[in-house]
Amino acid sequence: MMRPAQLVSAAVLIACLSACKVGPNFVPPNEPTPKEYAGSAPPANPAAPPDEAWWNQFQDAQLDQLEDQAASGNLGLKVAYLRILEARIQVQATRAQGLPSLNGTASYTREQLGLAGIVKSQGQALGSASPEVQNLISSLEKPINLYQLGFDASWEVDLFGKVRRSVEAADAQSKQAVESKNDLLVSLEAEIAQTYFQLRSGQVLRQMTITLIADQRDVVELTSSRQQHGLGSEADVQTARAQLASLEAQLPQYEQSIASSRHALAVLCGQMPEAFDADFATASELPALPQMVPIGIPATLARRRPDIRNSEEALHAATAQVGVSVASLFPQLSLTGSLGLRNTDTRYLFDWASKFYSAGPGISVPIFNGGALIASVRLSRAEAAAAALNYRSTVLNALQEVEDGLSSLREDAERCASLNATVVADQRALDINLDSYRHGLATYVTVLTLQLQTVQARQQLAQATLTQIIDLIKLYKALGGGWQASPDVARASKPP
Repeated sequence: MMRPAQLVSAAVLIACLSACKVGPNFVPPNEPTPKEYAGSAPPANPAAPPDEAWWNQFQDAQLDQLEDQAASGNLGLKVAYLRILEARIQVQATRAQGLPSLNGTASYTREQLGLAGIVKSQGQALGSASPEVQNLISSLEKPINLYQLGFDASWEVDLFGKVRRSVEAADAQSKQAVESKNDLLVSLEAEIAQTYFQLRSGQVLRQMTITLIADQRDVVELTSSRQQHGLGSEADVQTARAQLASLEAQLPQYEQSIASSRHALAVLCGQMPEAFDADFATASELPALPQMVPIGIPATLARRRPDIRNSEEALHAATAQVGVSVASLFPQLSLTGSLGLRNTDTRYLFDWASKFYSAGPGISVPIFNGGALIASVRLSRAEAAAAALNYRSTVLNALQEVEDGLSSLREDAERCASLNATVVADQRALDINLDSYRHGLATYVTVLTLQLQTVQARQQLAQATLTQIIDLIKLYKALGGGWQASPDVARASKPP
């Protein structure tokens, strides 16, 4: 039996060995970023951090309500929350592998030894044996009841950190699930805003077309009146009616676009497609863009973008898996023991004299496995290298998206300004020529040409305004805003 001093020394040695962890320690990556965005010209403001609830800048109460409904009702987000729960349960299961296990056992068996048959198989006749031997064999031949109660304990000592590295990897994967949910929320908020403004743009184009139809009906009446008084031709009348029919033919496509956007919003909020049919009956103008867009500096982008944070946690998990595979190359020490009571009579089962026990260490040393363990180490190192490259690629893509967003926003502003000037000029020219046509000083062909130009310019301006809004939404998404403002983020980030 080991002496107390030996037991203490062994415990200290095991504790020291258990404190080491093989494999590389994870170091958060620090990908170099520029000091400022190349396209950070007005209205972009790099001095101010991006707004978390960026949709509030549009000052639209219905959009704010839709964002809240989507954050609480979207089915994809609910699935993402379950993925977080699954990942945290996996952390608990992995952590349990490093703890001792204790199992209780209870059994009852009825057995007969069959000694008489063994004696006969050795060529010995029971009749020739002494009475004492015959009585002994006869007593041992009787069936017996064996009752047993006990405990089995085992503990695999984590000498080289295999379990701790596994827990580290599982914890990183749990954080990955949280960041995946955050990334999904950012995408959902942007999709809600884009779909909402597509609906509003459809309503604007529909209302614009209705106004143009009313104006064109006046033109049809004017050409008909002039034709009846011999001041115009039948061709002018038919041309005006054709233009009217062309405008009326545009209405169904706008109605279809509005209905599709309305249905998409309902489904994104986790409701039936027709749930919002009565909510957007009244048309609304597209909002004015904010005078200044806070974008912050590139150095903060890695902390703001959930996809970058996700890639960082993936690298962390892959690095920890290297330690798991390396630890498999080393011996594994396990401590096992059992303690119980065993007797053929239940009256004496709990008598301490019926006890039995066993205890001792065991060691397993990998000797030959066909190179599987070495291959596992190489594979985990390759996966860690791939995760590092994926992190760098994610950062670069994020920077590109922001730069593209800033460039698009700047070009959109210039295009909208030019189209707005075009609409004003075309409308002024149309009014002048239409008045000249009424007084017989211009032909209807001139009026029709200007009508087509004005209609086309108005539609282009409406589409350009929508494009400008959508590009601004894409920029907000590229900046990684939206998940920080969610009330569920703090709760989802806490350990179980």
